[in-house]
Amino acid sequence: MRLDPTTGNLDDMARPLSIIQEEIRELSVADKETLLRVLWEELDGPPDPAVEAEWLEEVQRRSREIDEGLVECIPAEEVFARLEALIKK
Repeated sequence: MRLDPTTGNLDDMARPLSIIQEEIRELSVADKETLLRVLWEELDGPPDPAVEAEWLEEVQRRSREIDEGLVECIPAEEVFARLEALIKK
């Protein structure tokens, strides 16, 4: 399927995309989150077990570093404030 730019319809679909978008706006926040998750997984494809294993290893390493006091955690508010200051320069 693809979007027809002249009609706003998706090929092979009876309803225009604008109708689907309006229906999405009427969903609850929880339903929107579920829909977003489903669409993201659809676009992203199936998880790669090797990548998932590497991420798990990275998370465990970082957690160990925090637990052992090897790294200093910086509050998110401070990080965002620093970034905002850099962007304004």
